[in-house]
Amino acid sequence: MASEHYFYVLACKDGTFYGGYTTDLSRRLAEHNHGTGAKYTRLQKRRPVKMIHAEVFATRSDATKAEAAFKKLTRTQKERYLKTQPSHMLPEQ
Repeated sequence: MASEHYFYVLACKDGTFYGGYTTDLSRRLAEHNHGTGAKYTRLQKRRPVKMIHAEVFATRSDATKAEAAFKKLTRTQKERYLKTQPSHMLPEQ
């Protein structure tokens, strides 16, 4: 059972953001960039992606709640959130 659960944000090549959940940031970033991640990032116009934000949570529930709340924000609100919220150490990119 994973002890750390992450909510993360990717900056896509087309300028959009993608928010997701994982227990392994490096693995998930590689999946997105190889086209085997989420349906959203499989499109070539969105790759490569860069991980720009990650937050760690003790439970999957808390991480997925953070993901869901982020996805409900407007673009402007997302940009403000990313500027003001502390981020976990990101994987090598």
